Amino acid sequence: MKLFLFLFLLGVLIHLFAHVSCKSDLPAPSQVMLAVPVGYSVGFKGRAFLMEANQMVPSFRAALSVEAINGKYACSLGVFLGDVKVWDSGHFTRFYTSERCVLELTTDGDLQLKGAKEQVGWRTATFGQGVERLQLSRTGNLVLVDALNRIKWQSFNFPTDVMLWGQKFDLGTRLTSFASNSDSFYSFEIQPNKIALYLNSGSWKHSYWEFKPSKNRNITFVELGPKGLELFNNKHKKIAQILSQRLEPLRFMSLGNATGNLGLYYYSSDKGKFETSFQALNTTCDLPLACEPYGICTFSNSCSCIRFVKKTEERMRSSCDEGRPRGFCGREVEMLELEGVSTVLRNDPKQVNASREECSSLCMDDCKCVAALYSSGKGGADVRECFLYGLVRGVKQVDRGSGFNYMVKVPKGSGGGHGRTNNVRKWVLVMVGVIDGLIILLVLGGLGYYVIRKRRKNLATDNTT
Repeated sequence: MKLFLFLFLLGVLIHLFAHVSCKSDLPAPSQVMLAVPVGYSVGFKGRAFLMEANQMVPSFRAALSVEAINGKYACSLGVFLGDVKVWDSGHFTRFYTSERCVLELTTDGDLQLKGAKEQVGWRTATFGQGVERLQLSRTGNLVLVDALNRIKWQSFNFPTDVMLWGQKFDLGTRLTSFASNSDSFYSFEIQPNKIALYLNSGSWKHSYWEFKPSKNRNITFVELGPKGLELFNNKHKKIAQILSQRLEPLRFMSLGNATGNLGLYYYSSDKGKFETSFQALNTTCDLPLACEPYGICTFSNSCSCIRFVKKTEERMRSSCDEGRPRGFCGREVEMLELEGVSTVLRNDPKQVNASREECSSLCMDDCKCVAALYSSGKGGADVRECFLYGLVRGVKQVDRGSGFNYMVKVPKGSGGGHGRTNNVRKWVLVMVGVIDGLIILLVLGGLGYYVIRKRRKNLATDNTT
């Protein structure tokens, strides 16, 4: 049965590729269909390339796709640059279907994705606007145009996680990508005074990277050029830029869903693939989700855990997530301070010129707050600030005396009182130090073994001689 379905789908793909892959447009009315397998097959991907825009290699292609995702089949329309998906109709909301995945450009100009029993899962809502065809431009923009070639709908107005060369973003436009195995998502956003990366979780929004033009100049729009990301003011004058570190022209900028890192990409002809020419974050511990919840990224780029040990339960836990608090509303709480620890996440300070005790109280009084960061004004900071957090992520080890005090909310008594809290704090730091120490010992031990072995070998050679 599976073999039959595979051959049937392969036949459909070959038929579609032969008839429409070399076209640059799809006239109205048109309909393209992909069969959906009956049984679920992990990793399955069926794709029919509909249009191609010939320019430099690799070229842009538009495709109708069926993919196996979370036990179901998703039907989507996408734009690809080589093998990289640069736009997807199902980026925000997937359309799951069975039996068939249909792309239809109706007689009255509405582009639709349909499933079994004519169920419409996605549409452009361009009916009655004189749309005559679907086109794929040389810049990778998927557009619906009328008889006078006027654009009635375009994919550039609905960005996903990729910005293409030549594309412009105004204030308020953003890229988004969804972290794997997490309820959080990343966003790249343009604001009047900066561009920034954010980690979004529920109603909480924390930045973890930003770039500001000098002299407090305001941004009106940004554009991806061949040499970098360019920032412009309201007079269309370039006020700042992030340059590529390669001579090859850039093809796109991407917000990665695996790490949340922002990268500029060029095509390497020698390697036959896209590679980064710039990354916003260059170390593992600067990534917002480098470790799991309640994990600490150490100097060795490994993860330790903030452990919560109850009075009646002293055993070691196998996961940072195991045993962590599951909500604080309606419970008695206290704050656990971690020395030598900070977080990459930032937001607007809850209070300026606050004391450490006031900062701790602000978090304790907000049942949705789970952690707080107090900046004491040392280490280059200008003022004392208090930041509150709705999640314990992006935590990393920092040098002592940096001026930051990171505090985590815990159920009252989980540390066994004031003295016990101090022990827990020291125990966490000892564990971080032990992990780094073990790595150093392993490296030194291996180096020592190599030196001793080499000396013995030289002595044996000398004796033979």
